[in-house]
Amino acid sequence: MDKSKLSMYGSFIYTMIIILVITISVRSSNNMIMTDISLFSKYVLNFSQFEVGILESVLAFGTFFTTSFINSRSGSNTRRYLFISANIGYTIMLALIHFSNFITIWIIIIFSGFSFGLIMPNIITAAGLFNDRKTRERALSIYTISLSISLILGPTIASFVLRYFPIGDAFLFFVPFGIISSALSPFLRFPEEKKSNAHVKVFSNNGFMAAVFGILSYNIIFAVLTAFGGIFARSQLHVSLSLANTIFAVFFLFSFASRLYMSFRPPRDLWHYLGTAMMITFIGSILIFLSSDLFIYLIAYIILGIPHGVTYPTSIISISRSFDESSRNVANSYFFSVMMSIGIIMPILGGYIIKYIGFRTLFLYIAPLIIVLMVLTFITFKKTQNIKSIALN
Repeated sequence: MDKSKLSMYGSFIYTMIIILVITISVRSSNNMIMTDISLFSKYVLNFSQFEVGILESVLAFGTFFTTSFINSRSGSNTRRYLFISANIGYTIMLALIHFSNFITIWIIIIFSGFSFGLIMPNIITAAGLFNDRKTRERALSIYTISLSISLILGPTIASFVLRYFPIGDAFLFFVPFGIISSALSPFLRFPEEKKSNAHVKVFSNNGFMAAVFGILSYNIIFAVLTAFGGIFARSQLHVSLSLANTIFAVFFLFSFASRLYMSFRPPRDLWHYLGTAMMITFIGSILIFLSSDLFIYLIAYIILGIPHGVTYPTSIISISRSFDESSRNVANSYFFSVMMSIGIIMPILGGYIIKYIGFRTLFLYIAPLIIVLMVLTFITFKKTQNIKSIALN
Protein backbone atom coordinates (compact mmCIF):
# COMPACT_ATOMS: atom_id res chain seq x y z
CA MET A 1 0.00 0.00 0.00
CA ASP A 2 1.51 3.38 -1.04
CA LYS A 3 1.88 6.38 1.22
CA SER A 4 -1.04 8.30 -0.34
CA LYS A 5 -3.47 5.48 0.45
CA LEU A 6 -2.09 5.14 3.97
CA SER A 7 -2.54 8.86 4.45
CA MET A 8 -6.09 8.67 3.10
CA TYR A 9 -7.04 5.79 5.42
CA GLY A 10 -5.35 7.51 8.35
CA SER A 11 -7.30 10.70 7.68
CA PHE A 12 -10.55 8.74 7.41
CA ILE A 13 -9.96 6.89 10.69
CA TYR A 14 -8.91 10.06 12.55
CA THR A 15 -11.95 12.00 11.31
CA MET A 16 -14.37 9.19 12.11
CA ILE A 17 -13.03 8.71 15.65
CA ILE A 18 -13.59 12.40 16.39
CA ILE A 19 -17.08 12.30 14.85
CA LEU A 20 -18.09 9.09 16.62
CA VAL A 21 -16.96 10.13 20.10
CA ILE A 22 -18.55 13.59 19.88
CA THR A 23 -21.77 12.15 18.41
CA ILE A 24 -22.12 9.50 21.11
CA SER A 25 -21.30 11.98 23.88
CA VAL A 26 -23.67 14.71 22.73
CA ARG A 27 -26.55 12.63 21.39
CA SER A 28 -26.76 10.23 24.35
CA SER A 29 -27.05 13.12 26.80
CA ASN A 30 -29.44 15.02 24.52
CA ASN A 31 -31.63 11.94 24.14
CA MET A 32 -31.69 11.56 27.89
CA ILE A 33 -32.90 15.15 28.17
CA MET A 34 -35.56 14.64 25.48
CA THR A 35 -37.00 11.49 27.05
CA ASP A 36 -36.59 12.36 30.73
CA ILE A 37 -37.30 16.09 30.91
CA SER A 38 -40.98 15.24 30.47
CA LEU A 39 -40.82 12.81 33.41
CA PHE A 40 -38.80 15.29 35.48
CA SER A 41 -41.20 18.15 34.79
CA LYS A 42 -44.29 15.98 35.34
CA TYR A 43 -43.30 14.13 38.51
CA VAL A 44 -40.82 16.56 40.14
CA LEU A 45 -41.99 20.02 39.04
CA ASN A 46 -45.68 18.97 38.84
CA PHE A 47 -46.27 20.22 35.28
CA SER A 48 -49.52 19.39 33.49
CA GLN A 49 -49.31 17.40 30.25
CA PHE A 50 -49.88 20.59 28.27
CA GLU A 51 -47.04 22.33 30.15
CA VAL A 52 -44.83 19.28 29.50
CA GLY A 53 -45.61 19.64 25.79
CA ILE A 54 -44.69 23.33 25.85
CA LEU A 55 -41.40 22.57 27.61
CA GLU A 56 -40.49 19.95 25.00
CA SER A 57 -41.41 22.48 22.30
CA VAL A 58 -39.15 25.10 23.88
CA LEU A 59 -36.25 22.64 23.66
CA ALA A 60 -37.00 22.02 19.98
CA PHE A 61 -37.49 25.74 19.29
CA GLY A 62 -34.04 26.55 20.66
CA THR A 63 -32.53 23.97 18.33
CA PHE A 64 -34.64 25.17 15.40
CA PHE A 65 -33.63 28.80 15.93
CA THR A 66 -29.87 28.30 15.96
CA THR A 67 -29.97 25.73 13.16
CA SER A 68 -32.10 27.86 10.83
CA PHE A 69 -30.94 31.39 11.54
CA ILE A 70 -27.39 31.09 12.86
CA ASN A 71 -25.68 27.89 11.76
CA SER A 72 -27.03 27.94 8.19
CA ARG A 73 -25.92 31.56 7.69
CA SER A 74 -22.51 31.46 9.37
CA GLY A 75 -19.17 30.92 7.69
CA SER A 76 -16.86 28.04 8.46
CA ASN A 77 -14.70 29.85 11.04
CA THR A 78 -17.68 31.33 12.86
CA ARG A 79 -19.42 27.95 12.99
CA ARG A 80 -16.31 26.35 14.41
CA TYR A 81 -16.15 28.78 17.36
CA LEU A 82 -19.90 28.49 17.92
CA PHE A 83 -19.60 24.70 17.85
CA ILE A 84 -16.91 24.69 20.55
CA SER A 85 -18.84 27.18 22.69
CA ALA A 86 -22.07 25.21 22.28
CA ASN A 87 -20.44 22.01 23.56
CA ILE A 88 -19.24 23.81 26.68
CA GLY A 89 -22.61 25.50 27.20
CA TYR A 90 -24.46 22.23 26.72
CA THR A 91 -22.39 20.60 29.46
CA ILE A 92 -23.22 23.42 31.86
CA MET A 93 -26.95 23.14 31.08
CA LEU A 94 -26.87 19.41 31.87
CA ALA A 95 -25.62 20.14 35.35
CA LEU A 96 -28.06 23.00 35.93
CA ILE A 97 -31.17 20.89 35.21
CA HIS A 98 -30.57 19.11 38.50
CA PHE A 99 -30.89 22.40 40.41
CA SER A 100 -33.79 23.84 38.38
CA ASN A 101 -37.26 24.85 39.55
CA PHE A 102 -40.56 25.72 37.86
CA ILE A 103 -39.10 29.02 36.56
CA THR A 104 -35.45 28.31 35.80
CA ILE A 105 -36.13 25.08 33.90
CA TRP A 106 -37.49 27.10 30.96
CA ILE A 107 -34.28 29.13 30.65
CA ILE A 108 -32.07 26.05 30.98
CA ILE A 109 -34.03 24.08 28.39
CA ILE A 110 -34.07 26.79 25.74
CA PHE A 111 -30.30 27.29 26.12
CA SER A 112 -29.86 23.52 25.83
CA GLY A 113 -31.79 23.71 22.56
CA PHE A 114 -29.66 26.62 21.34
CA SER A 115 -26.52 24.59 21.99
CA PHE A 116 -27.78 21.43 20.35
CA GLY A 117 -28.71 23.34 17.19
CA LEU A 118 -25.12 24.52 16.83
CA ILE A 119 -23.68 21.04 17.33
CA MET A 120 -25.55 18.39 15.35
CA PRO A 121 -25.71 19.91 11.82
CA ASN A 122 -21.95 20.44 11.88
CA ILE A 123 -21.32 16.82 12.82
CA ILE A 124 -23.49 15.71 9.88
CA THR A 125 -21.58 18.03 7.56
CA ALA A 126 -18.22 16.75 8.82
CA ALA A 127 -19.33 13.15 8.20
CA GLY A 128 -20.18 14.04 4.59
CA LEU A 129 -16.91 15.83 3.71
CA PHE A 130 -15.28 12.95 1.85
CA ASN A 131 -15.11 13.50 -1.90
CA ASP A 132 -15.48 9.86 -2.88
CA ARG A 133 -19.18 8.95 -2.83
CA LYS A 134 -18.62 5.42 -1.55
CA THR A 135 -16.39 6.66 1.28
CA ARG A 136 -18.79 9.49 2.08
CA GLU A 137 -21.83 7.22 2.32
CA ARG A 138 -19.88 4.70 4.38
CA ALA A 139 -18.97 7.55 6.75
CA LEU A 140 -22.60 8.66 6.93
CA SER A 141 -23.70 5.10 7.65
CA ILE A 142 -21.10 4.79 10.43
CA TYR A 143 -22.24 8.16 11.77
CA THR A 144 -25.88 7.04 11.91
CA ILE A 145 -24.83 3.82 13.66
CA SER A 146 -23.06 5.92 16.29
CA LEU A 147 -26.28 7.91 16.63
CA SER A 148 -28.16 4.69 17.32
CA ILE A 149 -25.57 3.60 19.89
CA SER A 150 -25.91 6.92 21.67
CA LEU A 151 -29.71 6.72 21.58
CA ILE A 152 -29.51 3.32 23.27
CA LEU A 153 -26.97 4.55 25.82
CA GLY A 154 -29.06 7.52 26.96
CA PRO A 155 -32.15 5.68 28.26
CA THR A 156 -30.13 2.60 29.26
CA ILE A 157 -27.87 4.61 31.58
CA ALA A 158 -30.87 6.57 32.82
CA SER A 159 -32.78 3.36 33.51
CA PHE A 160 -29.90 2.04 35.62
CA VAL A 161 -29.40 5.32 37.48
CA LEU A 162 -33.11 5.66 38.26
CA ARG A 163 -33.08 2.35 40.12
CA TYR A 164 -30.96 3.99 42.82
CA PHE A 165 -31.30 7.77 42.42
CA PRO A 166 -34.14 10.28 41.92
CA ILE A 167 -34.68 11.51 38.38
CA GLY A 168 -33.12 14.92 39.05
CA ASP A 169 -29.79 13.27 39.85
CA ALA A 170 -29.78 11.35 36.57
CA PHE A 171 -28.83 14.48 34.59
CA LEU A 172 -25.60 14.85 36.59
CA PHE A 173 -24.44 11.42 35.43
CA PHE A 174 -24.33 12.73 31.84
CA VAL A 175 -22.10 15.73 32.57
CA PRO A 176 -18.91 13.67 31.84
CA PHE A 177 -20.25 13.06 28.32
CA GLY A 178 -20.44 16.82 27.83
CA ILE A 179 -16.89 17.27 29.12
CA ILE A 180 -15.62 14.70 26.59
CA SER A 181 -17.39 16.36 23.64
CA SER A 182 -16.16 19.79 24.75
CA ALA A 183 -12.56 18.54 24.88
CA LEU A 184 -12.76 17.05 21.37
CA SER A 185 -14.82 19.80 19.71
CA PRO A 186 -11.80 21.87 18.51
CA PHE A 187 -10.65 18.89 16.41
CA LEU A 188 -13.79 18.53 14.23
CA ARG A 189 -13.24 19.45 10.58
CA PHE A 190 -15.07 22.44 9.09
CA PRO A 191 -15.02 22.86 5.29
CA GLU A 192 -14.30 26.11 3.54
CA GLU A 193 -17.47 27.26 1.83
CA LYS A 194 -18.27 29.55 -1.06
CA LYS A 195 -20.10 32.79 -0.38
CA SER A 196 -22.76 31.73 -2.86
CA ASN A 197 -24.03 29.24 -0.28
CA ALA A 198 -26.59 31.79 0.89
CA HIS A 199 -28.34 31.42 -2.49
CA VAL A 200 -28.44 27.64 -2.61
CA LYS A 201 -31.87 26.47 -3.76
CA VAL A 202 -32.74 23.91 -1.11
CA PHE A 203 -36.51 23.48 -1.02
CA SER A 204 -36.81 23.19 -4.81
CA ASN A 205 -34.37 20.28 -4.79
CA ASN A 206 -36.20 16.95 -5.22
CA GLY A 207 -33.63 15.01 -3.22
CA PHE A 208 -34.08 17.42 -0.32
CA MET A 209 -37.88 17.31 -0.47
CA ALA A 210 -37.89 13.51 -0.57
CA ALA A 211 -35.77 13.59 2.59
CA VAL A 212 -38.18 16.07 4.20
CA PHE A 213 -41.31 14.03 3.44
CA GLY A 214 -39.57 10.91 4.68
CA ILE A 215 -38.47 12.44 7.98
CA LEU A 216 -41.86 14.10 8.54
CA SER A 217 -43.58 10.73 8.28
CA TYR A 218 -41.55 9.53 11.21
CA ASN A 219 -40.79 12.58 13.32
CA ILE A 220 -44.45 13.41 13.86
CA ILE A 221 -44.84 10.14 15.75
CA PHE A 222 -41.40 10.28 17.35
CA ALA A 223 -42.05 13.76 18.79
CA VAL A 224 -45.25 12.53 20.46
CA LEU A 225 -43.58 9.38 21.80
CA THR A 226 -40.64 11.35 23.19
CA ALA A 227 -42.84 13.91 24.94
CA PHE A 228 -45.63 11.68 26.24
CA GLY A 229 -44.67 8.02 25.78
CA GLY A 230 -42.94 7.76 29.14
CA ILE A 231 -45.78 9.54 30.93
CA PHE A 232 -48.33 7.17 29.34
CA ALA A 233 -46.29 4.13 30.39
CA ARG A 234 -45.98 5.48 33.95
CA SER A 235 -49.54 6.71 34.48
CA GLN A 236 -51.61 4.27 32.40
CA LEU A 237 -49.49 1.10 32.33
CA HIS A 238 -48.16 1.69 35.87
CA VAL A 239 -44.48 1.01 35.15
CA SER A 240 -41.58 2.51 37.12
CA LEU A 241 -39.55 5.45 35.76
CA SER A 242 -36.67 3.03 35.30
CA LEU A 243 -38.79 0.67 33.17
CA ALA A 244 -40.15 3.60 31.17
CA ASN A 245 -36.55 4.36 30.14
CA THR A 246 -35.94 0.67 29.39
CA ILE A 247 -38.83 0.71 26.89
CA PHE A 248 -37.10 3.57 25.05
CA ALA A 249 -33.82 1.63 25.17
CA VAL A 250 -35.50 -1.35 23.46
CA PHE A 251 -36.93 1.01 20.86
CA PHE A 252 -33.47 2.40 20.07
CA LEU A 253 -31.95 -1.08 20.08
CA PHE A 254 -34.10 -2.03 17.10
CA SER A 255 -33.28 1.30 15.49
CA PHE A 256 -29.60 0.40 15.87
CA ALA A 257 -30.18 -3.03 14.30
CA SER A 258 -31.81 -1.36 11.28
CA ARG A 259 -28.91 1.04 10.80
CA LEU A 260 -26.39 -1.76 11.24
CA TYR A 261 -28.15 -3.63 8.43
CA MET A 262 -27.97 -0.51 6.26
CA SER A 263 -24.23 -0.25 6.86
CA PHE A 264 -23.83 -3.68 5.23
CA ARG A 265 -26.49 -3.05 2.59
CA PRO A 266 -26.15 0.64 1.64
CA PRO A 267 -29.29 1.87 -0.12
CA ARG A 268 -29.11 2.23 -3.87
CA ASP A 269 -32.82 2.64 -4.43
CA LEU A 270 -33.75 5.17 -1.74
CA TRP A 271 -37.49 4.91 -2.41
CA HIS A 272 -37.44 1.20 -1.54
CA TYR A 273 -36.06 1.99 1.92
CA LEU A 274 -38.19 5.07 2.60
CA GLY A 275 -41.42 3.55 1.31
CA THR A 276 -40.95 0.41 3.41
CA ALA A 277 -40.10 2.48 6.49
CA MET A 278 -43.25 4.57 6.07
CA MET A 279 -45.47 1.50 5.82
CA ILE A 280 -43.90 0.04 8.99
CA THR A 281 -44.46 3.40 10.72
CA PHE A 282 -48.13 3.21 9.77
CA ILE A 283 -48.41 -0.28 11.29
CA GLY A 284 -46.62 0.84 14.46
CA SER A 285 -48.94 3.80 14.92
CA ILE A 286 -51.98 1.51 14.71
CA LEU A 287 -50.41 -0.76 17.33
CA ILE A 288 -49.91 2.19 19.70
CA PHE A 289 -53.65 2.84 19.37
CA LEU A 290 -54.32 -0.81 20.27
CA SER A 291 -51.83 -0.91 23.16
CA SER A 292 -54.05 -1.37 26.19
CA ASP A 293 -51.35 -3.39 27.99
CA LEU A 294 -47.57 -3.28 28.36
CA PHE A 295 -46.90 -6.20 25.98
CA ILE A 296 -48.60 -4.61 22.96
CA TYR A 297 -47.06 -1.24 23.85
CA LEU A 298 -43.59 -2.79 23.86
CA ILE A 299 -44.24 -4.56 20.52
CA ALA A 300 -45.33 -1.24 19.02
CA TYR A 301 -42.07 0.37 20.19
CA ILE A 302 -40.05 -2.49 18.70
CA ILE A 303 -41.81 -2.10 15.33
CA LEU A 304 -41.44 1.69 15.36
CA GLY A 305 -37.73 1.34 16.13
CA ILE A 306 -37.16 -0.11 12.64
CA PRO A 307 -38.27 2.96 10.61
CA HIS A 308 -36.53 5.20 13.13
CA GLY A 309 -33.32 3.44 12.16
CA VAL A 310 -34.01 3.60 8.43
CA THR A 311 -35.62 6.99 7.79
CA TYR A 312 -32.96 9.37 9.09
CA PRO A 313 -29.87 7.83 7.39
CA THR A 314 -31.78 7.38 4.13
CA SER A 315 -32.81 11.03 4.26
CA ILE A 316 -29.32 12.38 4.87
CA ILE A 317 -27.94 10.15 2.11
CA SER A 318 -30.55 11.64 -0.22
CA ILE A 319 -29.29 15.11 0.73
CA SER A 320 -25.63 14.13 0.33
CA ARG A 321 -26.38 12.88 -3.21
CA SER A 322 -28.28 16.01 -4.11
CA PHE A 323 -25.85 18.78 -3.04
CA ASP A 324 -22.15 19.40 -3.55
CA GLU A 325 -19.75 19.71 -0.61
CA SER A 326 -19.92 23.50 -0.41
CA SER A 327 -23.74 23.45 -0.22
CA ARG A 328 -24.35 20.60 2.22
CA ASN A 329 -24.10 22.67 5.39
CA VAL A 330 -26.99 24.85 4.22
CA ALA A 331 -29.03 21.81 3.19
CA ASN A 332 -28.25 19.92 6.41
CA SER A 333 -29.10 22.96 8.52
CA TYR A 334 -32.48 23.43 6.84
CA PHE A 335 -33.18 19.71 7.06
CA PHE A 336 -32.38 19.73 10.76
CA SER A 337 -34.58 22.79 11.24
CA VAL A 338 -37.49 20.96 9.59
CA MET A 339 -36.99 18.10 12.04
CA MET A 340 -36.97 20.54 14.93
CA SER A 341 -40.09 22.36 13.68
CA ILE A 342 -41.97 19.10 14.17
CA GLY A 343 -40.46 18.93 17.64
CA ILE A 344 -41.90 22.39 18.30
CA ILE A 345 -45.40 21.81 16.93
CA MET A 346 -46.22 18.24 17.96
CA PRO A 347 -45.59 18.40 21.75
CA ILE A 348 -47.83 21.46 22.09
CA LEU A 349 -50.47 20.14 19.71
CA GLY A 350 -50.19 16.64 21.15
CA GLY A 351 -50.46 17.84 24.75
CA TYR A 352 -53.61 19.77 23.86
CA ILE A 353 -55.24 16.92 21.89
CA ILE A 354 -54.34 14.23 24.44
CA LYS A 355 -56.30 16.20 27.02
CA TYR A 356 -59.50 15.51 25.05
CA ILE A 357 -59.03 12.22 23.17
CA GLY A 358 -56.17 10.51 24.99
CA PHE A 359 -52.65 9.40 24.04
CA ARG A 360 -53.58 6.22 22.15
CA THR A 361 -56.40 7.72 20.06
CA LEU A 362 -54.06 10.47 18.82
CA PHE A 363 -52.08 7.82 16.91
CA LEU A 364 -55.21 6.70 15.08
CA TYR A 365 -55.52 10.23 13.69
CA ILE A 366 -51.82 10.39 12.78
CA ALA A 367 -51.86 7.12 10.78
CA PRO A 368 -53.60 8.48 7.62
CA LEU A 369 -51.13 11.38 7.49
CA ILE A 370 -48.31 8.88 7.12
CA ILE A 371 -49.96 7.44 4.01
CA VAL A 372 -50.31 10.94 2.54
CA LEU A 373 -46.60 11.62 3.13
CA MET A 374 -45.70 8.27 1.57
CA VAL A 375 -47.58 9.25 -1.61
CA LEU A 376 -45.83 12.66 -1.67
CA THR A 377 -42.45 10.95 -1.28
CA PHE A 378 -43.18 8.63 -4.19
CA ILE A 379 -44.23 11.55 -6.38
CA THR A 380 -41.09 13.49 -5.45
CA PHE A 381 -38.83 10.58 -6.35
CA LYS A 382 -40.79 10.17 -9.59
CA LYS A 383 -39.91 13.75 -10.54
CA THR A 384 -36.27 12.72 -10.86
CA GLN A 385 -37.37 10.96 -14.13
CA ASN A 386 -37.61 7.55 -12.48
CA ILE A 387 -37.65 6.28 -8.93
CA LYS A 388 -34.08 4.97 -9.00
CA SER A 389 -32.49 7.97 -10.67
CA ILE A 390 -31.76 9.77 -7.41
CA ALA A 391 -29.51 6.88 -6.47
CA LEU A 392 -27.48 7.51 -9.59
CA ASN A 393 -27.05 11.31 -9.29
